[in-house]
Amino acid sequence: MMMRLTYVIKYVGDMERALKFYKDRLGFALRFQSPGWSEFETGETTLALHLASPEHPAGTAQPGFGVPDIDSFYVEQKDNGVVFTSAPTELFGSRIARFKDSEGVECSVSGK
Repeated sequence: MMMRLTYVIKYVGDMERALKFYKDRLGFALRFQSPGWSEFETGETTLALHLASPEHPAGTAQPGFGVPDIDSFYVEQKDNGVVFTSAPTELFGSRIARFKDSEGVECSVSGK
Protein backbone atom coordinates (compact mmCIF):
# COMPACT_ATOMS: atom_id res chain seq x y z
CA MET A 1 0.00 0.00 0.00
CA MET A 2 1.45 3.36 -1.05
CA MET A 3 2.02 5.77 1.86
CA ARG A 4 2.93 9.39 1.36
CA LEU A 5 3.95 12.17 3.71
CA THR A 6 0.99 14.56 3.76
CA TYR A 7 1.86 16.92 6.61
CA VAL A 8 4.29 17.72 9.39
CA ILE A 9 3.03 19.21 12.64
CA LYS A 10 5.59 21.49 14.30
CA TYR A 11 4.79 22.21 17.95
CA VAL A 12 5.57 25.81 18.85
CA GLY A 13 5.66 27.82 22.06
CA ASP A 14 4.84 31.14 20.40
CA MET A 15 2.44 30.97 17.45
CA GLU A 16 2.94 34.59 16.33
CA ARG A 17 6.73 34.28 16.32
CA ALA A 18 6.55 30.96 14.43
CA LEU A 19 4.08 32.39 11.88
CA LYS A 20 6.36 35.35 11.20
CA PHE A 21 9.38 33.07 10.77
CA TYR A 22 7.80 30.65 8.31
CA LYS A 23 5.87 33.34 6.42
CA ASP A 24 8.18 36.36 6.45
CA ARG A 25 11.62 34.73 6.63
CA LEU A 26 11.10 31.51 4.67
CA GLY A 27 8.34 32.79 2.38
CA PHE A 28 5.77 30.03 2.75
CA ALA A 29 2.21 30.94 1.75
CA LEU A 30 -0.17 30.91 4.71
CA ARG A 31 -3.20 28.68 4.05
CA PHE A 32 -4.95 29.01 7.41
CA GLN A 33 -4.28 30.77 10.70
CA SER A 34 -5.76 30.44 14.19
CA PRO A 35 -4.41 30.88 17.72
CA GLY A 36 -3.77 27.14 18.16
CA TRP A 37 -3.32 25.76 14.62
CA SER A 38 -1.97 27.30 11.42
CA GLU A 39 -1.04 25.79 8.04
CA PHE A 40 1.34 26.69 5.23
CA GLU A 41 1.42 25.67 1.57
CA THR A 42 4.72 23.85 1.00
CA GLY A 43 4.00 21.73 -2.06
CA GLU A 44 2.63 18.22 -1.59
CA THR A 45 3.18 18.29 2.17
CA THR A 46 1.48 20.75 4.54
CA LEU A 47 3.45 22.37 7.33
CA ALA A 48 1.12 22.78 10.30
CA LEU A 49 2.00 24.75 13.42
CA HIS A 50 0.33 23.66 16.65
CA LEU A 51 0.70 25.21 20.09
CA ALA A 52 2.97 23.14 22.31
CA SER A 53 1.64 21.22 25.31
CA PRO A 54 3.14 19.05 28.03
CA GLU A 55 2.50 16.03 25.79
CA HIS A 56 4.06 17.77 22.74
CA PRO A 57 6.80 20.21 23.86
CA ALA A 58 7.88 23.18 21.73
CA GLY A 59 10.43 22.17 19.12
CA THR A 60 9.07 18.67 18.58
CA ALA A 61 7.35 17.52 15.40
CA GLN A 62 4.93 14.82 14.32
CA PRO A 63 4.74 13.40 10.78
CA GLY A 64 1.40 12.68 9.15
CA PHE A 65 0.97 10.15 6.38
CA GLY A 66 -1.80 9.42 3.92
CA VAL A 67 -2.94 6.05 2.60
CA PRO A 68 -5.74 5.14 0.18
CA ASP A 69 -7.54 2.83 2.66
CA ILE A 70 -7.00 3.55 6.37
CA ASP A 71 -8.92 0.49 7.58
CA SER A 72 -6.89 -1.95 5.46
CA PHE A 73 -3.67 -0.19 6.46
CA TYR A 74 -4.60 -0.46 10.15
CA VAL A 75 -5.35 -4.19 9.98
CA GLU A 76 -2.27 -5.01 7.85
CA GLN A 77 0.16 -2.98 9.95
CA LYS A 78 -1.28 -4.09 13.28
CA ASP A 79 -0.82 -7.70 12.11
CA ASN A 80 2.71 -6.68 11.05
CA GLY A 81 3.59 -5.60 14.62
CA VAL A 82 3.09 -1.83 14.36
CA VAL A 83 2.00 -0.43 17.74
CA PHE A 84 -1.06 1.81 17.33
CA THR A 85 -1.97 4.38 19.98
CA SER A 86 -5.40 4.89 18.39
CA ALA A 87 -7.50 2.98 15.89
CA PRO A 88 -8.99 4.77 12.87
CA THR A 89 -11.34 7.46 14.24
CA GLU A 90 -13.32 10.23 12.56
CA LEU A 91 -11.49 13.51 13.25
CA PHE A 92 -11.69 16.83 11.38
CA GLY A 93 -13.49 15.21 8.43
CA SER A 94 -10.99 12.37 7.97
CA ARG A 95 -10.42 8.96 9.48
CA ILE A 96 -7.15 9.13 11.39
CA ALA A 97 -5.14 6.51 13.28
CA ARG A 98 -1.96 7.02 15.30
CA PHE A 99 1.02 4.72 15.74
CA LYS A 100 4.51 4.79 17.26
CA ASP A 101 7.55 4.55 15.00
CA SER A 102 10.76 2.67 15.85
CA GLU A 103 11.95 5.61 18.00
CA GLY A 104 8.66 6.01 19.88
CA VAL A 105 7.54 9.08 17.92
CA GLU A 106 3.78 9.21 17.45
CA CYS A 107 2.79 9.39 13.79
CA SER A 108 -0.65 10.01 12.30
CA VAL A 109 -2.05 8.31 9.24
CA SER A 110 -5.26 9.24 7.44
CA GLY A 111 -7.27 7.68 4.67
CA LYS A 112 -9.13 9.22 1.82
